[in-house]
Amino acid sequence: MKKLFVPISMSILLLLGACSSDAEKLNGSGSVDDGEAMNENGAIDHGVDDKKVGFSLEGGAIEEASGVPAEEKEQILAAFKNYIDTFNKKDIESYIDMLSDSTESFDKAEERSYMEEVFSTYDVNLQASDVTIVKYSKDETHVFANVKTAMKLLSNGLETNPRGRQVTVFAKEDGQWKLASVHQIEDKAQ
Repeated sequence: MKKLFVPISMSILLLLGACSSDAEKLNGSGSVDDGEAMNENGAIDHGVDDKKVGFSLEGGAIEEASGVPAEEKEQILAAFKNYIDTFNKKDIESYIDMLSDSTESFDKAEERSYMEEVFSTYDVNLQASDVTIVKYSKDETHVFANVKTAMKLLSNGLETNPRGRQVTVFAKEDGQWKLASVHQIEDKAQ
């Protein structure tokens, strides 16, 4: 299974989980003790596969893709904004509706369950800057952004604000740009 990072890396979730008491931990599934694998399809716990992204997430200049028709650019940026907005509003239905049906990165049922768990455990907000279309074809586009994530553990108020570089991949399905995958790497220096 491809592993992808999104705005909230697994290390942050583990850090916050480690700071809570055993009674406050999530349902315990996926722990070493129960023999069950963690959900690998969630929007929060993807790994990184730079080979699938149009460029390295680790640095360098970000250049806007050339040849993006103005109407397409408007639709792509609107799809990216919708992704951020539905996540920040905790609008799980709209978030699930914007996921691609043809991607292996997301299983909609697992994603729904995982998002419900995350939103019941954390207050999360994404802030994107430097949003740039870095790769474009008529069927797929990659959108780069610097993303700051504000996270607060609801049980004890512990807060963290990781920053990272993110590429969001959209696939064109039935005339609409749908979220196909998200790749992120957290900035080391914050």
